[in-house]
Amino acid sequence: MLVGSLRCGIPSQPSPSDALVTAVEGTLAEFLSSQIATFDAVDPALGRFARTSRDLVLAGGKRLRPTFAHWGWRGVIGGREPIDPVLPALAALELMHTFALVHDDVMDGSDTRRGRPTAHRLFAAQHRHGGRLGDPDHFGATSAILVGDLCLVWADQLLAQAALTTATHFAVRACYDRMRVEAVAGQYLDVLGETEPQEWSLDRALVVARHKTASYTVQRPLLFGLALAGPARPGTTAVNDAYHEYGLAIGEAFQLRDDLLGVYGDPAVTGKPAGDDLRTGKPTVLVMLARQLATPAQRAALAHTPAGAVNPADGSGGPEPASPASRAATDERIARQAEIIAETGAVTRVEAMIRRRVDHAVTALRDAPVHDDARAALTELATTATHRPA
Repeated sequence: MLVGSLRCGIPSQPSPSDALVTAVEGTLAEFLSSQIATFDAVDPALGRFARTSRDLVLAGGKRLRPTFAHWGWRGVIGGREPIDPVLPALAALELMHTFALVHDDVMDGSDTRRGRPTAHRLFAAQHRHGGRLGDPDHFGATSAILVGDLCLVWADQLLAQAALTTATHFAVRACYDRMRVEAVAGQYLDVLGETEPQEWSLDRALVVARHKTASYTVQRPLLFGLALAGPARPGTTAVNDAYHEYGLAIGEAFQLRDDLLGVYGDPAVTGKPAGDDLRTGKPTVLVMLARQLATPAQRAALAHTPAGAVNPADGSGGPEPASPASRAATDERIARQAEIIAETGAVTRVEAMIRRRVDHAVTALRDAPVHDDARAALTELATTATHRPA
């Protein structure tokens, strides 16, 4: 991730000590410390629950949402205004992001996130190690849902700590609420798509990308930053339009890159297992393009096999694999599907879609009435956010 220097607005090289990331994480750590103290006072088990939640929030990540919100704010406020009054609002976006990630991992049954066990796996392991009664996996899923819920409440609490006028706070809150609604809507469509892939289309996959990812990763954070700058600023309408265009384009490109990494990424780099989208039958833009371009034989091999069913193309599938041999067969089938997707030309098409969106985003910013340091940072982010390593 790239973030410009907070003092002069000149883009710097990616660094874990970047001032904005450090400030956001410091704000989060301080806020979460106070919350843990409150939980400790009630019951030791609640304190442990809160600490696990804190660790999930602070377990790395690109901090893209506060970064886009920061530059959305700087674009209209300039480089001299102190950041402290808006830091709680910027940091609140990371709490909302944790809510979305934790719930997404439960829905997808994912094992790892950011190179570590997902929340539901952590709590399931705690259940097993504690020798507790009941189903560890059920306990893990229900506990993770509560973590996500708690992070969403924490986000509200932290946002309320921003030093804003009443009018500005209402404008910021309206943008924040819309961001949350669109994320939930996109997530539902994402889940629905796995249950009826035959009803899906490329256009519908793009709708999911816009709502599940583009909205709350880039577009709404930028507009959130614009709202933080306060109402009635010169050129607000033009900036709003440019942020809309840029945010939608880069948000979609970000998701398209995620689709590629979900199939071809190195888990050691991405922190997530490769092939999960193919295992769950998620109808991503990449998969929908591959099905359009595939031969009949390739399309049959790409068909998702639900648990308990058999793939008519090769006879594979059936219940969740229990033996090493059957797990290896499933992995081999997923690997072959990844090869087929590349053979159809879908990967090349998606790369071209990413490039077009980056170009469109940069063009949208070119004549927008934003400060030059913000324009430079957002232009650089258009590339760094959408060309993540595999």
